[in-house]
Formats: sequence, structure tokens, C-alpha cells
Amino acid sequence: MALYSDKVMDHFRNPRNLGKLDDADGIGEVGNAKCGDIMRMYIKVDDGIITDVKFNTFGCGSAIATSSMATELIKGKPVEEALELSNKAVVEALDGLPTHKIHCSVLAEEAVRAAVKDYYDKNGIAYDPEMFKESDDPHGESCEA
Repeated sequence: MALYSDKVMDHFRNPRNLGKLDDADGIGEVGNAKCGDIMRMYIKVDDGIITDVKFNTFGCGSAIATSSMATELIKGKPVEEALELSNKAVVEALDGLPTHKIHCSVLAEEAVRAAVKDYYDKNGIAYDPEMFKESDDPHGESCEA
């Protein structure tokens, strides 16, 4: 069995929604100090719907693939639905990740949440701060392989 699924390799080699939105309504940046991955997610929102999304990721192939997949999963969705995106959904959409790469999917989830929080903050949209509370240590191990 290959270490990475065909979908992971495809999103790594041909990332979707790569780039920057100069007129982003929300920008989220997250990182993992243990492995050095940094993800920046940009969202454009129109009438509560994420109409465009871009990302820039500095990191391993799994970090790039999970960022790419996360953008595909939230594009065209209501902002509230994007908040429900889980790292598990990203992993499943990619047909799995090696255990030591699951933290990359957590970063993708967190980048989406950070972009939505930024959107809410910029637009004075009230929210429950608990929605954006960070977990204890979701990133796990360092990036290897």
C-alpha cells in the first residue's frame, strides 16, 4: 500500500485554489511550531456564502494537500457550514493520511476557522468565543516523510 493516496498526491501536485485574495473578507493564519508548517487561508463572502477561497501553505506535501482539499470543501458553502468542517472530513475526502500527518488536517481546519473568525471580527458579527477556542495540543507529532 502506498504511503499517500492518489487524492493526496493529486492535491499536492495540483493544488486547488492556490494563491492570495487581495480583497479577502477574512484571513486566517495558523502554524505548527513543531514542524514549521504555516497555512494562510483567504475567504471572500457574499451574502453569507463563501464565494471564493484561496490558500498559501509553507509546508510538507500533506499540509499542501489538506489546505487544497479544505478550500474545495468550503467553497460555495455558507460561512456557518464552513465552521463545521472537521479535520476528519478533510482526511476522509483525501482517502486518508498517514497517522503522523493527521496534524496537517488539523491545521487546515484551524485555518478555515481563523479566516471565519477574522471575517466575523471585521464585520462586527457576534459569535460565541467558545467556537474558536483552541484545543490543548491538536498538532501532534512533527512533520516527517
